Amino acid sequence: MARFVCFGEILIRLSAPAGELMLQTPRLDVVFGGAEANVAVSLARFGHEARMVSVVPDNALAHAALGELRRWGVDTKDVTFGAGRMGLYFLTPAAGGRPADVLYDRAHSAFAEAPPSAIDWTPALKNAEWLHISGVTPAVSAHAAEATLRAMQAARAAGVKVSFDANFRAKVWQARGEDPRPTLDAMFAEADLLFGNGRDMSLVTGETVSTDADAARIAFARYPKLQRMAATRRKVVTGEQHEISGVMFTRAGATRTAAHALDDIVDRLGAGDAFAAGLLHGIAENLSDQEMLDFATAAACLKHFIAGDFNLASAADVRAYLSDGGALDVRR
Repeated sequence: MARFVCFGEILIRLSAPAGELMLQTPRLDVVFGGAEANVAVSLARFGHEARMVSVVPDNALAHAALGELRRWGVDTKDVTFGAGRMGLYFLTPAAGGRPADVLYDRAHSAFAEAPPSAIDWTPALKNAEWLHISGVTPAVSAHAAEATLRAMQAARAAGVKVSFDANFRAKVWQARGEDPRPTLDAMFAEADLLFGNGRDMSLVTGETVSTDADAARIAFARYPKLQRMAATRRKVVTGEQHEISGVMFTRAGATRTAAHALDDIVDRLGAGDAFAAGLLHGIAENLSDQEMLDFATAAACLKHFIAGDFNLASAADVRAYLSDGGALDVRR
């Protein structure tokens, strides 16, 4: 059992029913999520100690969100309360040839408005082995960006390893009106483990990146603290049919998985977070590079068949998926 701390905004997701456009009928499905919260839940489901650090308003919506995290085994004692509101996002799910669409409503949330000093990182990181943050968090506001960098630097000073998911969200950065490149560059430089691909590396460095190997070569040359870089690769056939594979680079070489064909997808959101949690689990369990990448990719695949943001698959579920190739016989 490893100890993980995840820092980011806890969100409420409001989705149109499957197959419908937003407000085509006057109802929305409600779940909780957010990139780092998704990772925390998945790590807890894999049997690790997962602690969520965030800022939320002191109201019924926030308390319901914290209760949902605790339901799945996440420690929320380091979530603090602040003035503002809960961040929201609205989802129109994909269907056939129509892609999914996300509308963010996160301005002036308690998390976005919280001062960078809102979190005391000495107790928050106590006994932690890893800190996980995503690039969505610094996109939310200037305060959140400063808080993210402080968290990463505090972790390094405390000997806690840092995992950072580039998770570039153009809509959130556009709403903030800031150039993401200097902020993300500074955060990539603090990471031991980076979840990112060629698009992310090209965006941040301005270099031409044509392959995953190019992205890794540039990253390892530019960021001396970086030890691993990983990503999923996705081929979209229809809204319900995708192909997923995984790739990981270390300073010693590359590891790849075969492609997994996914049919009749239920919910793809949170799959990248499931992949991140799966890789962190593999590292904590001292799996080989191939074993950890296979596990992470399988975790991402299983998330596509679980509604909501959270990947609720256990480590045993992931191992079963790997061993039986996704066979659909009833388990008796």
